[in-house]
This record gives sequence, C-alpha cells and structure tokens, in this order.
Amino acid sequence: MKLKYLHTMVRVLDLEKSMTFYRLLGLEEVRRIDSEAGRFSLIFMAPPGQEECPVELTHNWDGDPGLPSDGRHFGHLAYAVDDIYAVCAHLKANGVVINRPPRDGHMAFVRSPDNISIELLQMGEALPPAEPWASMENTGHW
Repeated sequence: MKLKYLHTMVRVLDLEKSMTFYRLLGLEEVRRIDSEAGRFSLIFMAPPGQEECPVELTHNWDGDPGLPSDGRHFGHLAYAVDDIYAVCAHLKANGVVINRPPRDGHMAFVRSPDNISIELLQMGEALPPAEPWASMENTGHW
C-alpha cells in the first residue's frame, strides 16, 4: 500500500484572524474552495515551495456548534524553522503568546487563535541557549 501525506485539517472560527496567524508563521494560501451550497470555505496554506504540505483551514460560515469548547481536534502541527529565536521574536512582536519558549534553542510551542498547538523545531542542531528565551517561563498550555 502506498500512502502520501495530503494535509492536516483544522476547524477555525474566525477565518481572517486564523489566516493572519498562519501568515505570521510564513504560510501562504495555495488553494481555496468556497462552497455556497455547503456554506463553508476550505483554505489550504503551506510554506513557500512546499505546497504538498498544507494545513487546511475549514471555516463553516454559520458557526461551528460541533467544535469542542477547547477547540482541539488533534495534537499539534509541526514546522521546522531555520532560526527558532528569530521566528519566536517575530511572532511575539506581533502579539502571539509563546506558550513554551525555546529555552533549549530547539523547540517552542505557540497556539493559533483557534487554540491549535503549533510546534516549532530548530532545523539541524539546537541553537545555543540565549535570552530572553533561556529564562522565560511557560505560559498557559502548549
């Protein structure tokens, strides 16, 4: 049996707010399906040059009463980044809470506006510990 990764789907409540968050991570819209009949939109966002690895943002136009109160349908999305400190600084400067700071120069966690955990991993070897990250405490859940 041959398998191929297609995408990870997450439901979102505020489409524009969610798309802004994923753009801050560096993802771009690569495909969109708007269904008048079904009253939903599917927006596929992926890192530049990696269109085969999208996250599908599913937005139900009339709300989503089936969404659990904590908004979690799975564990997390994971992305490798070339400079975890620069990415976390960029996100923080744009109002994103760094739930698990990259104290080890290797891993951090943030949450999307819809409470989806995003794991950020340093490509290659971990960076040397650096402030303000090395002494920063966790915030909330990740």
